Amino acid sequence: MSIPKRAPFARFEQTYFVTTKCFGGQHLLQSEPCALLLIDTMYPYRKQGKYALHSFVVMPDHMHAILSPVEITLERTMQLIKGGYSYRLSKELRVHREAWQRGYSDHRVRDSSDYGIHLSYIANNPVKRGLCSSPELFPYSSASGKFELDPVPQWLKPEV
Repeated sequence: MSIPKRAPFARFEQTYFVTTKCFGGQHLLQSEPCALLLIDTMYPYRKQGKYALHSFVVMPDHMHAILSPVEITLERTMQLIKGGYSYRLSKELRVHREAWQRGYSDHRVRDSSDYGIHLSYIANNPVKRGLCSSPELFPYSSASGKFELDPVPQWLKPEV
């Protein structure tokens, strides 16, 4: 069974809410070294200008992010993140097992209201799961305020 091809385009004017899950529902990302490695894997690609990173949360068994690909497809963006993490997991942490389920889910963010809904969802996901009492207390989330993020895309800012 083949996975359907995604559209071969993604412009910076498109922002996505993405979710990817750990293989078999395993809680691979619940350990600090594994969670921090995923976060650390995302930032070099961001710095290279592959995508803008607006928000994220690393949960024990999945990850959510809001990002805007820059001159690469969303599919390629996710390959960089997931493939880069899998490679580093094996090389740096000596964890030799499948990390990710195939594919990912995505939602194109339509407007500022949609952006706000997904931003809130990401921030509050650890609270809903009982991992912390407020979003800023979860260490593996951009809501903690510890991570550099890209600004809200201009086309998603509320009109005044």
